[in-house]
Amino acid sequence: MSMFSTGILVLTSPLHILPLRLAPVLTSASKIVERTLYVHLHPGLNLGTGGQVRPVYIPPAVDLCTLISRLYSNAADICAHLDVRVLLTNIRNQSGVSSPPNGPFPSPQILSHSPEVVLTDFPIQDLAQSSLISQCLRKYTGHCYVCTPSLSSVLLHPDLKEVGGEEEESRGAQPLETFSDVVVGGTFDRLHGAHKTLLNISCLIANRRFVIGVCDHELLKNKVLKELIEPYDQRVQKLHNFLSDVKPLLKYEIVPLSDPFGPSITDPDLKCIVVSEETRKGGEAVNKKRLENGLAELVLYEIQLLKDAHRADIEEEKISSSSLRSRLLGTLLRPPSPSSPHLSPYVIGLTGTSGSGKTSIAVRLQDLGALRIDCDQLGHQVYLLGTEAYHRVIQEFGSDILNEDKTINRRALGRKVFGNQERLKALTDIVWPEIALLVQKRIDEAKEQGIGVCVVDAAVLLEAGWTHLVHEVWVATIPEEERDDVKEEDALRRLESQWANAKLIEHANVVLCTQWEPEVTQR
Repeated sequence: MSMFSTGILVLTSPLHILPLRLAPVLTSASKIVERTLYVHLHPGLNLGTGGQVRPVYIPPAVDLCTLISRLYSNAADICAHLDVRVLLTNIRNQSGVSSPPNGPFPSPQILSHSPEVVLTDFPIQDLAQSSLISQCLRKYTGHCYVCTPSLSSVLLHPDLKEVGGEEEESRGAQPLETFSDVVVGGTFDRLHGAHKTLLNISCLIANRRFVIGVCDHELLKNKVLKELIEPYDQRVQKLHNFLSDVKPLLKYEIVPLSDPFGPSITDPDLKCIVVSEETRKGGEAVNKKRLENGLAELVLYEIQLLKDAHRADIEEEKISSSSLRSRLLGTLLRPPSPSSPHLSPYVIGLTGTSGSGKTSIAVRLQDLGALRIDCDQLGHQVYLLGTEAYHRVIQEFGSDILNEDKTINRRALGRKVFGNQERLKALTDIVWPEIALLVQKRIDEAKEQGIGVCVVDAAVLLEAGWTHLVHEVWVATIPEEERDDVKEEDALRRLESQWANAKLIEHANVVLCTQWEPEVTQR
């Protein structure tokens, strides 16, 4: 069967059956859709009448929250590669609310990605009806959403096994309490199923306005692998993109959080804050602050955390952004440089701040068969008595940096450039080009010897502009607060204008972190 980039899944099973159907439905859908899967809920929709069916408003019910949570949990287990989005335009409480005469879709809703295929779980009693049902499904979907002109349709029911409880009658749906103004907070890095559950349920219970506080600056300092957190603007853009699909008529306010509370303790119009069992205490702290500010307490609406079925030993039990960031370690974050002048050997440029474990990683790669080119050693060579760099350094910095045996005292040289960027640049302008020539010489020798992979172990790979020598840049990182103190005798290394972790990672093809056990890095 053909694969489609974007699909929309119309779920028609009764609410009490849908949770049992989700896993097989998502399994089937993941074989057809490869990027974005929208989910449209219309329990009880009959596509077999032969006439034209129209979307109707579905009242919000407690079971819908359970269903949304179950759906995103199943999606994380079964089809984590898909961007699944539950659409809520047709979910609305009708009591006391004036509704558009043409129903929830006066005109088709424009989604971020136009669906190319529509799928459904609608049961087929007679295969001869398949064509009629498919036609009805396409018309229904086209009435709700702007789709590609050549919209395909797939009936999943023949692939679905019968599930227990189908003969049970649906119990009366428990109405869901909704609120005019709802607030949530979070980092929202690499938007995942737990984020989507929080956002979807918040949209479900919000009637007018939804305020989202997004952690920034100080609130990110203690996050695991904080350098891999997406930039604030990128996280906000992804939130806008998701929410405009989910419930476009809701008013959204996305604000940066520089403290744990943000507008939740100052906005008098807020009625409800959505929390998890993990963040409930934070919600209680918000209410304490609101009372101090003379404001009414917020209703705390608690949702369940989603368990991560794919967690590794260093990861949290729940689905979390920190786990997703840890899974980026050792993977290709950006494609390799196409501009490297040689195909063989393949050259990895390995860099990292002092104390990052860079050298131990270089040794591991050497044990796996790579040739290690140690730029620290080459740096010592360029200072040797009689070399071109030796004479230029003495000419620039004076003969008082020499030992009795006429060799350069690197500690004395380090003191001369300490805290003086101009003098430091004068030194690196002499030394770095000479080291680069030695690196190139080692790479050429490796090629003659038939060596397939070289690792250029260089603390200043990026600062020195040596990326033209390598195919990939690998960055070793460790939280700055865990790095070893740098001693004064390491003055030259400390003073070589090394970039911070975040800046190094901006240029990395691969990132590794040595804060866990050695076997984690080895994997």
